[in-house]
This record gives sequence, C-alpha cells and structure tokens, in this order.
Amino acid sequence: MFEDKWPSMRPIILKLLQQEPVTQTEWQELFYSVHLVCLWDEKGPPKVKEALKDDIMDFIKQAQQRVLSHQEDQALLKAYIAEWRKFFTQCNYLPTPFRQLETSLAGKTSTSVQKKAQNEESIVRKLMLDSWNQSIFMDIKKRLQDSAMKLVHAERNGEAFDSQLVIGVRESYVNLCSNPDDKLQIYRDNFEKAYIASTESFYKMKAPQYLQVNGVQSYMRYADSKLREEEQRAQKYLESCSGSVQVLTDCCVNVLVTNFKSTILAECAGMIKTNETEKLQLMFKLMDRVLEGIAPMLRDLEDHIINAGLADMVGAADIITQDSEKYVERLLELFHQFSLLVKQAFNDDPRFLTARDKAYKHVVNDTQVFRLELPSKQMAGLKSQPESKCPELLANYCDMLLRKTPLSKKLTSDEIESKLRDVLLVLKYVQNKDVFMRYHKAHLTRRLILDTSADSEKEENMVEWLREVGMPADYVNKLARMFQDIKVSEDLNQQFKEQYRSTRGSIADSINIKILNAGAWARGSERVTVSLPLELEDYIPEVEDFYKKKHSGRKLQWYHHMSNGTITFSNAIGRFDVDITTFQMAVLFAWNQRPLEKIPYENLRLATELPDPELRRTLWSLVAFPKLKRQVLLYSSEVQSPKDFNENTSFWVNQEFALVKNGKLQKRGKINLVGRLQLSTERSKEEDNESIVQLRILRVQEAIIKILKMRKRITNAQLQTELVDILKNMFLPSKKMIKEQIEWLIEHKYMKRDEDDINTFIYMA
Repeated sequence: MFEDKWPSMRPIILKLLQQEPVTQTEWQELFYSVHLVCLWDEKGPPKVKEALKDDIMDFIKQAQQRVLSHQEDQALLKAYIAEWRKFFTQCNYLPTPFRQLETSLAGKTSTSVQKKAQNEESIVRKLMLDSWNQSIFMDIKKRLQDSAMKLVHAERNGEAFDSQLVIGVRESYVNLCSNPDDKLQIYRDNFEKAYIASTESFYKMKAPQYLQVNGVQSYMRYADSKLREEEQRAQKYLESCSGSVQVLTDCCVNVLVTNFKSTILAECAGMIKTNETEKLQLMFKLMDRVLEGIAPMLRDLEDHIINAGLADMVGAADIITQDSEKYVERLLELFHQFSLLVKQAFNDDPRFLTARDKAYKHVVNDTQVFRLELPSKQMAGLKSQPESKCPELLANYCDMLLRKTPLSKKLTSDEIESKLRDVLLVLKYVQNKDVFMRYHKAHLTRRLILDTSADSEKEENMVEWLREVGMPADYVNKLARMFQDIKVSEDLNQQFKEQYRSTRGSIADSINIKILNAGAWARGSERVTVSLPLELEDYIPEVEDFYKKKHSGRKLQWYHHMSNGTITFSNAIGRFDVDITTFQMAVLFAWNQRPLEKIPYENLRLATELPDPELRRTLWSLVAFPKLKRQVLLYSSEVQSPKDFNENTSFWVNQEFALVKNGKLQKRGKINLVGRLQLSTERSKEEDNESIVQLRILRVQEAIIKILKMRKRITNAQLQTELVDILKNMFLPSKKMIKEQIEWLIEHKYMKRDEDDINTFIYMA
C-alpha cells in the first residue's frame, strides 16, 4: 500500500516544504492517502514517518547550504531569518494531513485524537523542529545571538534596522527546545541571559558618563526615559510569558538608579527646600523602584517641615505670641503649604502624608515659642513640665470667631465655619487636647453668661464637630448640657420676672438670673466673698424662695465672680452706661453716698469684703483700663502694678470721667469694663493648671484599670501601647506619669506584679 501511494504523496509534500501553491484537490488527496496507508498497511506508519523524515532532512540540508554560504554575521543572520520564517510557517501546515499517522503510531483509536492534539505537540512538528535544531541552529546559534545583540546595541545608539531579525532569533530559541518540562530553558540560558548582560554592560558604561557631564537633575530625566524605553524594547524582543521583562526591568533599575542612589538622594533636601515639585516627582518615581529608596526622602521631608515650621514660628514670634488669630492662621498656612508640597511632589502618597503629619505634629507641640507651664508634682510648685501653648491659643481663636468681636463681625457665616473647621484640623495634631477643652469650656462659659455669642447655631455645631473629631464623650456632653441649662434658665427667669413685676416694679425687669447645673459648669471650688450693694442683697432670698418652690431639695450657690451688671455714671459732663463685674460694682458703690471723698485702700477692703488679690485686680481695672483715655477712678502715689498698692493708697471718683472719641468729649455713651476679668480669679489660674494635672492622673489610673479589667494580665510594653491609644484624644501621658500611677495602683491593691516576671501586671478584683 505504502509503495503504491508514496510516489503520488511525495510531490505534494515537497511543494508544501518549498511553500509552493497546492490545489484543494491535491490537499484533500494527501489526507486520503495518509488515511489509507495507515489503516490498510500494517507497516505503513513507520515507513511514512521514515520517508517524511528523509524529505525534511533533504530540505533542511538545502536551507543549511543557503544560510552557511554567508560568511559575514549580519548577512548570515538575515539569510537564517528568511529561511527560518519560511520553515516555521510550514511547521504549522505540514503536520495537519498526518494526524492519522500520529494516531496509528501511538496505537490509539481515532476518537482520542482531538484530546491528544490539544495536549501534546504533533509528532511531525516535533520531527521538523528537532531536525532543524540539529542540522542548522546548533552550529550557528552563538553567531546568530551575537549578531542579534549587536543590532540591539545599534538600536540603543539610535540606528534603525528590521526588528524581525532579533525577534526571529528569539523565536528559534523558544520553539527549538526539546525539553518537554521546561519549554523556555534554552531561551532562558542563552538569549535572555545574553540580552540582559548586554543591556547591563551598555548602561554601566553610559550612565556614569552621562551623570558626570550633565549633573544629577538631568540624569534623573535620562534614567526615567531609559527605563521606559528599555521596558518597551524588552516587550518587543523578550518572550512575554516568561517573566523576562521583569528581570530586565530590575536589571535596568539596578544599573541606572540603585548604583547612583546616594548621589541622587543627596539632592533631595535641597529640592524640598526650594519647592522643586516636578524634580521631586521624578525622584520619587525613580526611588520608589529601589529598595529602601523612599525612607531617606521621608526623613528629608520631615526635617524640612520641622525646621521650616519652627523657623517660621520663631521668626514671627513677636506677632504670634500676642495675637492668637495670627498664630492659628500662621499654623494653617504652614499646614496648607506642606500639604501642597506633598500633593504636587509625591501625589499624596500615604507614606509622605504620614511623614507630613508626624513632622507637623512636632511643630504644633513644640515649646520653643510658647510654653505652658504645668506643675508636674502636686504641691511641688517648683518643678514644671513645659508644654505647647498651642491648645490655649486655638481655644482663644475659637472664642474670637464665636464671640461678638471685630473679627467675627467682618466674616460671613461660611467663612467662620471654614475657619472653625481649620482649627479642628490643627487640633487633630495637638497632643494635650485636654488643655484645649478646658480653655474652650471657659470661653464658652463666658460667652453664655455674658450673652456675647455671635451665633448660637454655630456654638452648638461646634460641640458636634468636637464630637466628630474624637473628643471624649463626657466632655462634649457637658458642653451640650450647658446649652440646655441656658435655655431652662431663660424660662425660669421669665417666670420670676412676671411674679415680681407687680411687687418690685421696674427693677425686676432689669435683673436676670442664670440658674445653672454645677456638674456641667463648675470650675474649681473657688467662691469669693463680696459685700453686695443693698438693692441686690435683698434680691437673693427672694430668688432662693422662688426656686425652692419650683425644685425642692436643691441648694443654690451664688457665684458672684461670674455675675455682672450695668450702672449709670452721671457727672457734670454727661451720663454714661458702664458694664461692670459684680466686684467692680461693689467697689464703685462705696462712693454712692459720698461721691467726692478719697477712700484709702484699707477702708475699701473692709467695705467690699473682697479678698486682697481680687480687690487689687478690680481696682487696677478701674484706674488703668487700657481702652479709656479718662479713667473711672483716680489714685494718689503712682504705682506700676496692682501689687504695689498699699493700705494708704487713696482712691477717688474721677469727676472729669467721659468717653473720648476722635479727640472729642462725648456726653453720652456706653463702655464695657468687664473684659477678661470675669470668670477667672487669681487663685483659679493656678488651680486650673493644677486641676489639669490632677485630671490627667485620674484619667491614667482609670485607663490602666480599664485595660487590666479586660485583659486580666498584661506586659508592661503592651500596657503602655494600649494606654497611649486610649488617651491620645486627650493628652500623651509621659513615661514617668505612667510609672508613678502603676506604682500607686499596686500600692493600693488594684493590681500586682507577676511573681515570676516583674514586667507583667495582674488585675486584682
């Protein structure tokens, strides 16, 4: 059968090998002949295979002669690629008619042919490729590869050529591998290795030269463009599914960037300082590909923010220490400036945002420009730990925005809201938030009592925003309670006025009482004695009776230092309404019966019953009020400060008192002398700072117990971490404070140390 059919099959096979046209009839004839031989001739399949092999070998030998006739490498490469292309195309067509042969040789029935064809390479194709490999490729692959690398080298130097020449060499490597387990082995060991080595040696020579001639900044542009270029080239010339492109990219990063890492990074600090965002963006892009490339940039950014921020603060110290508005605006300006730098230079990369936050926190909590001295030990007033005054100034700024001040009057509602939001933004970075809360509450108390809020809706919004930024709930709830108290108090006031209008006439209308809850409002224990004017003294029991009828079992305590009123001052020049504190009122009423007398300090003390420090402050506010050209009181023997008043200093009412506007005396007018006097007594300042520390101690104890209750036993390190986590929204406890409180709790049997490990604590119920 084979002997009959082969003579007619062979010319068609040769035509296919030569890539000559084959008619449809011949193509179908070939299928049929193979089928017949394999089915009807027992020895047919091996004979066909042998005959086919001979023909393929003959064809390859001719091709080999054509290729090897070229001595010059480039010509050899071109000839080889032309022959290889032709042959490789046939490797896809020629095996098709011999499917039946493969089945017969494998001894399978024809049904499993489909699966087999999918899983394994066909016998004929393998035969063709193996023959080509042994006859041609094995002998000249080194020469081909070297020629291909020379072409790539030429391309890097800007010369043009047919890229198919290099791609063909790669295809030969990939397709001529006879190892069934790793198809890419020959390619990897030869072509990929040579390609990467030639790339590396090319840039090892070029890169240092370029850097030396052009400097770092233009070298970065060079490196970036070459990395992109090489990546594109690798996608063209290297096998895509083999991971070669990644290997090559890593190699390029190594020669172009890693080798010059320190030289490039040396420029970073200067660029940050001069705000060269485009160059920084490029540096970031390059360094992000290098191991540990970003860390030095983060350090440079942090150092810049800390140094620039502090230098800015110290430079403007004269202005900002006097003016909390300027201080907060300066801080915000710095924050926006640094944020813009991170956005433009580093695309808001999370690592750089974290560095910005860390450094900005340092600026906000720095104590060079502002110090808030807090006593560090109870009653040991000598030692104190300085803290940033930032939270106090932030609270003052909020007060300026929320109170009726020139600042809040010139701003629109939206502007005020955006400025308050800005304050909260800075507050996020403040460590001692508890100080902010204390001052914010003091200002709020003052605004609510003196009724000086610019916008009550904003006030209540602010409380909610504080809740949103994570202020402790108990603190925020107290603020909310203060607003409720004011509303309830207004109703009570109204009822009281209606009840007493009939008996007391007009004076009932001019008196306002605020009955507030001590739990939410009380600030320290201080209540100051003062001898009130009779008109007011008579009112007190009536208010108490009225309140007891409404609420039995509640006790009223009078906080005179929080109270204030308005008096009318008449003299020869005119009539003036003066807003004053209760203490100022007590002092001025001493002259009510004897307006022209001079009264010595000692007599005033007896008349008003005010404690010495309060009396001195009150008198000073009446003899040296900064906004007045003409003071309400005059005194003899000039002194520099209220501390210098002595028992014999005499005071008298200034009969020439008047308001002066633009150099003219006014006959009528209103002046507010309350100012900042209200709500804080001399003692309360120290008490405030001490109570901050006292509260911190309690918070630390409370948090330690909370953690131990949950964990039952915990190591020292873990306890410190969890403690900071719980307290970070209020303040950062110092290691010393934590240690002292742990000792106190152990001493008082709330917890104990583990007997085997002194660094482990156990909760004692």
